[in-house]
Amino acid sequence: MSVTYNENAKIFRLRAKDTDYILKIAPGGYLAHVYFGKKVPDEDLTYLLRLDENPFTPETNNRDKACYMDTLPFEYPCFGLGDYREAAFRIMDENGMSTCDLRYLSHRIYRGKPALDGLPATFATEDSGAETLEVVLEDKPAALEVTLIYTAFDKLDVITRSAIVKNVGKRPCTLTRVYSACVEFDTHEFDMITLNGSWARERAVERCRLHHGKQSVDSMRGESSHQNNPFTALCSHTADEDTGEVYGFNFVYSGNFISQAEVTQHKKTRYLMGINDLDFSWLLEEGESFTAPEVVMVYSDSGLGKMSRTFHDLYRNNLIRGEYKDKRRPILINNWEATYFDFNTEKLIDIAKEAAKSGIEMLVMDDGWFGHRDSDNSSLGDWFVYEKKLDGGLKYLVDEVNKLGLKFGIWFEPEMVSPDSQLFKEHPDWAIQVPGRELTLCREQYVLDYSRKEVRDHIYSMMKKILDSANIEYIKWDMNRQLTEVGSAVLPSNRQRELWHRYVLGVYELMDRLTTEYPHILLENCSGGGARFDPGMLYYSPQIWCSDDTDAIERLKIQYGTSMCYPCSAMGAHVSDCPNHTVGRSTPFSTRGNVAMVGTFGYELDITKIPQQDRDAIPGQIEQFNKYNALVRTGDHYRIGNMFEDNTWDAWMFVSKDKSDALFEFVQVIGRPNERSRRIKLKGLDPDKYYYEESDPDFKLSGAALMQCGINIGGIWGDYQSKIMHFMAAE
Repeated sequence: MSVTYNENAKIFRLRAKDTDYILKIAPGGYLAHVYFGKKVPDEDLTYLLRLDENPFTPETNNRDKACYMDTLPFEYPCFGLGDYREAAFRIMDENGMSTCDLRYLSHRIYRGKPALDGLPATFATEDSGAETLEVVLEDKPAALEVTLIYTAFDKLDVITRSAIVKNVGKRPCTLTRVYSACVEFDTHEFDMITLNGSWARERAVERCRLHHGKQSVDSMRGESSHQNNPFTALCSHTADEDTGEVYGFNFVYSGNFISQAEVTQHKKTRYLMGINDLDFSWLLEEGESFTAPEVVMVYSDSGLGKMSRTFHDLYRNNLIRGEYKDKRRPILINNWEATYFDFNTEKLIDIAKEAAKSGIEMLVMDDGWFGHRDSDNSSLGDWFVYEKKLDGGLKYLVDEVNKLGLKFGIWFEPEMVSPDSQLFKEHPDWAIQVPGRELTLCREQYVLDYSRKEVRDHIYSMMKKILDSANIEYIKWDMNRQLTEVGSAVLPSNRQRELWHRYVLGVYELMDRLTTEYPHILLENCSGGGARFDPGMLYYSPQIWCSDDTDAIERLKIQYGTSMCYPCSAMGAHVSDCPNHTVGRSTPFSTRGNVAMVGTFGYELDITKIPQQDRDAIPGQIEQFNKYNALVRTGDHYRIGNMFEDNTWDAWMFVSKDKSDALFEFVQVIGRPNERSRRIKLKGLDPDKYYYEESDPDFKLSGAALMQCGINIGGIWGDYQSKIMHFMAAE
């Protein structure tokens, strides 16, 4: 059993593979956190709560209950009763009071894992079963019930958490904070790792030592954001890729979030994650419920690498869905960096013809095919074909591309509207806005109010007409600006602060309709590059455009950071032209291919104009990608180099689950004098197996030697050079 309850000790134990998560109904009916970490024998760990050290527990002596409240490690702390640490839950009742008192009411344990209404979430499969604990807490005066949902996966070191709040009374109540998870740690000796950045440099790894007070990352942009990713790891000071304790947290949500660690007066740590409560409220009328998104919690006793591989396995098998869940993605060429807005039917067919000769499998037509769009200042929302640009219409273009043996994909930005569009002129109130205030432009566009069903229905009907008009097999869904002046023309005043979350729910609803009605279409998410690279999006699309920065050297850091919790198979990665359009750097075509091969792989260039030498190299790159893709897509990922610590080189590996073969990739970023070779220790191999490198089958070394002694990487001269080695287990 993954979940057990000890009636005498009032202790719940969730066991996920080698991880235990333990909680207890403490004196007063409060749900307390006992332990989270490596599995331990099944025994009563109540002593960890130090209840005997606090004589003022409510059941025995209520003389100083506030001391009890301010020291108990709450499983779901609420506001107003003497716990002065950050709360996970806060309300405002009809009298304007914010005090809340949640106490144990009931629980149930069952096999499997529930879906969350209107929200993405991980799921259990036959191969990776799970068991769920639901604990119901109640606040009698407020007539609220909060159901805490915990799921432990059988074969992964994963615990997930979410919460559902229900108004069981006759009076309305307003929720002002509903976080999804709180975990109490009995120490402050942690480093906090976050993924931060900006446009074109997303998910840079930052590591800082916790200190007294509150440390957090968050987003208030209406999306998970370029600036901060909804991922955090708390780890021991000495933890590295392969050793040390790590606790990873990832939020399955694509809107505003907060991730916060608070070191308290007693040098303990309270960690919280959930929807950002800034500018948030949610009115619950009689019988209504609110569902908080899921938090994925991963424990590792063997460093950051094991944590990452656990996230990767979970997301590949228990989050990503659909036809492409376990399937190689088509090798595509996208015309954005090739043409920007300056293209027509003839130009796209020319690109497709040359691409077909090289073995590329799909042409994706990016921004500029609709309305009268020749620049980024018009036509969003007018999802009908720009006939002047696409002479002969969309179906003609798609048919001609299909005749060449290529699939066809198309770009949409469904959440946005341009001021000059027919849509905005007819429905100006469909844009998110605050009456009486000027609408802020960003990329000369506004955001549609996706909380409104009629808006979603209208956009979907236009998309459907396009998708039904031709053989379209791929969609790139983009979002190029954040939310401002957040107000809705239809929500009443007491529900206006719900718009942030209702917007995200609307996006999810439309993506669900799209992927349900068109299950064979490959959906790739994008938000100005990587501003919505989060688990919520992965639930609807098996891949996400990793960054608008396609430079191979910049991508080393971006893809390294992304791999902290997201599988490489989900990283949209393309070979682009040089000098690179973002940073102006020129790198060898082979290195661009080797770096892009870490992800979904494709091309972002005008194949009719690149040097013949580069064009001639494409079939070989495609052959290499096809050879190794199954290993990249399903194998275990090991980070070896670290560009954040040493920017002169990088290296990584993919190892098959049975450890029979491994792909090693190395990039020499900066060539150094007197460094003829570099010795690198491999990872993830079977120490008892013998391996040979594919190019030299007669020379064999044990996995132990390859990992403990390493290999010499030589024969590389110059900056930005790369090398691939394929190791196979000897018979």
